[in-house]
Formats: sequence, structure tokens, C-alpha cells
Amino acid sequence: MGQNFALIGAGGYIAPRHLRAIRDTGNQLVAAVDPNDSVGILDQYSFDTRFFTEIERFDRHLEKLRRGPEENRVNWITVCSPNYLHDAHCRLGLRVGANVLCEKPLVINPWNLDPLEELEAETGKRIFTVLQLRVHPELMRLKEQIAQAGPGQRDVVLTYITARGGWYHTSWKGVSEKSGGVATNIGIHFFDLLLWLFGPAGECRVHHVDERRMGGFIELEKARVRWFLSVDANDLPFALEPGKRSTFRSITVDGQEIEFSEGFTDLHTRVYEKTLAGEGFGIADARPSITLTQRIRSAAVESGGSEMHPRLKG
Repeated sequence: MGQNFALIGAGGYIAPRHLRAIRDTGNQLVAAVDPNDSVGILDQYSFDTRFFTEIERFDRHLEKLRRGPEENRVNWITVCSPNYLHDAHCRLGLRVGANVLCEKPLVINPWNLDPLEELEAETGKRIFTVLQLRVHPELMRLKEQIAQAGPGQRDVVLTYITARGGWYHTSWKGVSEKSGGVATNIGIHFFDLLLWLFGPAGECRVHHVDERRMGGFIELEKARVRWFLSVDANDLPFALEPGKRSTFRSITVDGQEIEFSEGFTDLHTRVYEKTLAGEGFGIADARPSITLTQRIRSAAVESGGSEMHPRLKG
């Protein structure tokens, strides 16, 4: 018998990956909550999951379980709610006596991390996050190669384009105060990856920003990085067709393409395996990329630049 999980945000885009990971690591989902009740996907995993549409009733149920028999208590809270609610839902998890595994970004602003660390110390429970690119086999090999290559800076170009329709900008994801904007909502994994591969950030500039895309330059300890992020299908280097691939990922290091387009389907499960084995990514791991994306948002506000990414020039 595995551990008991409860999930916040069962109706969201990313929830199915967590549902599969909970099942595939031998655990069970005992409770879930979402303000939307279109969560029939839960039946694919269990008919015994208590479901709530109000976070207050969900909280009350978990507190009731906490005060009951140990085998019924919730050991883990998975947080898949909108970005701006992550820190509140992490606090809920710790207060009902559970560890927390939170989707990216752990929080939008770095100053919200300190109270979470204090609450960890008070409760004796931990908060972990999903930094799944760190467990991608090709990117793990790349990190080893960079470490073996020794000192010196590489020239890196990062491009991430993932097409989103009109719903995206109508939802909370299109509201910068709730999602953190393109840099945080779309880019947080890739900025974490760059920092993990090439070390701490120095200079940070934004060359182009609008509601659908952002591009700029970051100097890292071991790399000079030009980056471009977009949710506009018109930026894809291939024609978008219904039902076909709608995402383009590219990283070049000194002009050499790093191929990592495959191998994404089970990364959440790998993160769960590491976390449950005591090797999860905690607040300290998440802090550098959250700090960097906050710097990027601040630079974007100050920037009037419109220089385009090299891949998009005429």
C-alpha cells in the first residue's frame, strides 16, 4: 500500500500528468478539489477519490483525516492550481500535516519563498516542486559534458515556442499578475535548466516583449544566452496543423543543436520517484529561476527594445 495523496487543481491542464505519476509510483489519490466540476478523468484512476469544488470543504476534510486513523491521513498534497495561488495552497498542505509537491512555478515572486521556508521549519514538513527538465536523460548528459569541458563561456541560443489559442489569453494564464507572464508561465523550466547547466546569472536584458512573446539576453557563469519564448503559432518554424505537433524546442551550444524533443511523457513520474526517494527539488532549488524570472519581468517593464530573436529575422 502506497502513500495517500490529495490534489488541488484536478481540472487543470497539467493535472493528468500528476494523476498518472501518483498511480505509477504505487500511491493513491484520496481527495481532490477544483472549482470546476468537469473532472471525470478522476474515474480513470480511482472511484474512491473524494472530490470537492470548494477549497474550504476540501481543507476541512483533510483536517478530519489528519485527526483520524494514521492510515487514512493525507501524506502528500499535489498543487496544480493557478500560479498565483501556489504559495497559499502550499501553506494549506503543510498546515494539515502533509508534504507538498507543487507544479511550476513554486511561486511567482522570490520574496514569497521565505515565509514558506519558515513554515517548513515550524511544521517539520517539506515543499518540493516539479523541475522535470533536470531529469531528462539528454539534458542530464549535457550537464555532464559541460562539467567535463571545464571553465569558459559557451554561446547558447534557446528557443521555445508552444502555440496557444485564444483561450490562453482569456484565462488566468493571460493575466501577468496571476501567471507571471510568458517568462514565468512558459519559460520557468527553461530558465531553471539554463541556471542548472551554466551557473548563476549576471547581466540580464530584454530585447522584445509583447503579450505573446519575449526575448532577450542573459549572461551566466558559463554561457552567454540569447533566448526567445512565444505562445504564438505564427512563430513556429513549421506550418501548424490541427492534431499535429504545436511545440518547438531548441537549444544550441556553440552552434551545435541539442536534441531533446522526445522523452517528455514520463518526466513527471521520474520527478515523483525522486521526490518520494528523498531526492526532490526543494525551495532552495527553485529560488534561482524564480529570482531570474522576476528580474526578467522587471527588465521588460524598463525595456523599450524590439530587437528580434535571430531565428525570426527576415
